[in-house]
Order: sequence, then structure tokens, then C-alpha cells
Amino acid sequence: MSQSGDSTRNERIDDGVGTYDVVVLAEHEVSATDARQIHSLHEEIGDEVVYHVLIPVEDAAGRVEAAMGALGSGELLAAPAVMSDIDYEAVRHECEDRAAAELATSLAALSATGSRAIGRAISDPPVEALEALVREVDGREAIILTRPHVVAEFFHVDWSSRARRKLGVPVLHLLEHETFDEQAGGGEGVTGL
Repeated sequence: MSQSGDSTRNERIDDGVGTYDVVVLAEHEVSATDARQIHSLHEEIGDEVVYHVLIPVEDAAGRVEAAMGALGSGELLAAPAVMSDIDYEAVRHECEDRAAAELATSLAALSATGSRAIGRAISDPPVEALEALVREVDGREAIILTRPHVVAEFFHVDWSSRARRKLGVPVLHLLEHETFDEQAGGGEGVTGL
């Protein structure tokens, strides 16, 4: 970020001048464990660390389609009747409310670590919103917090792979609700499945 209105960026992160802005794109809420881990990555930085959190609003139509896909073939014949009874506006509001609640929980968890955290729920494509916010706040790094997505990660179409291709800052992908040890295979994490 610029200092005192001048357009130069303070590159030092240990002098206590300015902010070190980190953009966090979280698929779901940032838990207390996630927040402690994220905060631990920046404890040695002397500048004020500011976390800018993005929580995507789930697509209401996609949610309905996924639920319909879960119907058995015997129930599929009744699907047109069921589809006409769905209040898409109510589902959209429910998705927005859920994202707002997840954002509030995330900000509280990060703030509990002593960090400054601000954020917003987004309806834009997540990687595009991440890219825009990194530019807007002159972010120093991006953290993407998701559930494991083995197939997407294998084909490099997941958020992290796409963000690495677009952003000019380091991108760290963490698995939500897992400690660093679990993610590295030292516990119940993905590799322990």
C-alpha cells in the first residue's frame, strides 16, 4: 500500500511502516484453527498484517441442480413438478445469508488472533474476484482455503492453479479445517484417507 499519499510501495515488511495485505479466498468459513494457522504464517512481519477475506455466495441454481442430481431415477420422473415449486429467490437469499454468516465467523476467527480482518461475500467468479482484490489492495500474497478437490487439482482447474496463472503474488493453498501436520500427512488429513 502507498504511504502518506505517495505512490511508492514500502517494500520492507519488518519496519512497522504500512500494511502487509493478504487476500484470503475461502470456500467456506475460516475456522479458529484455520485462522491460527494463517496468522502463524505472518507472525514475524513487523508491518500491520491485514487479511481481506472473500467468501463466495453459492450459486442458487447450481445448488438446486445438485440436489436434483441426487434424486434417484425413480424420483426423476417427478422432477418437473418439483422444479416448478422451487422458490429460486428464497434459495438465493438463503445462499446469501449463509455466505454472510460464514464471512462473519471468518472475520471473528481472524480477529481473535489479534489480526485486522475485513471482507465481503462475493457473487463474482472467485478467482476473478481474488485477482481484482489483490490489485485493489496491492496484496502481497493470496491464500486459498478449500476442501480437497482431487480431480480439479489433478487437472489444474482448481482455484489455486488458476490464481497462480493470473496473479503476480505468492499463492498458498490450504485445506480448510486441517492443521499443517494433517495436510502434510502427519494426521488424519487428505493423505491419511
